[in-house]
Amino acid sequence: MRTYDILKMTDAGWEAIPTLEIDHKYFDTPEEIKAYAQISYDDEAILVHLSTVERVIRAVETGPLGSPCEDSCLEFFFCPEEGDPRYFNIEFNSNGCMYLGFGSGIADLVRILPGDGVDPFSYVIQKEEGRWEITYRVPFAFIRRFFPSFSVYAGKRMRANCYKCADFSEPPHYRAWSPIVGEPFKFHRPECFGEMIFN
Repeated sequence: MRTYDILKMTDAGWEAIPTLEIDHKYFDTPEEIKAYAQISYDDEAILVHLSTVERVIRAVETGPLGSPCEDSCLEFFFCPEEGDPRYFNIEFNSNGCMYLGFGSGIADLVRILPGDGVDPFSYVIQKEEGRWEITYRVPFAFIRRFFPSFSVYAGKRMRANCYKCADFSEPPHYRAWSPIVGEPFKFHRPECFGEMIFN
């Protein structure tokens, strides 16, 4: 199982946070498409920074009901509590189109729409030719709506995975940090998540 240490954010910023490469590629994903992730936290939220390098960036989907996975998409899935298979999946394209889901797998996944008090995670996107990146916050207060006893402390473990995909790009491509094993192939496999440890 792959592991990653989640360090608390300091004045040094993202330069002091370890970078993981989303390096397991599937199907005919070109080698030159790269993706990376950094996960951190502060006193109020999990902090996520995802980036990708790719020659052609598909960015079509917009709005609250869009499907960012059809475009160049960066994704973070995580199970907040050990022993509980339920997870959040957070997906963004470079337009800021977000898919926020919650469940234990495809069969019971529910899409959560921003609004009605749901924090949109205060995202910031930076784009330039051949690359884009996103930084956002997942507030602890949001997580506690689903896991009331959720807390962060040194040594806390959670299962998670980071992905890069683009269903309708040319060519379509799929990458994962923690490898997806077994059939069928899908990102919604919490049993394939790696382990992230708060420090």
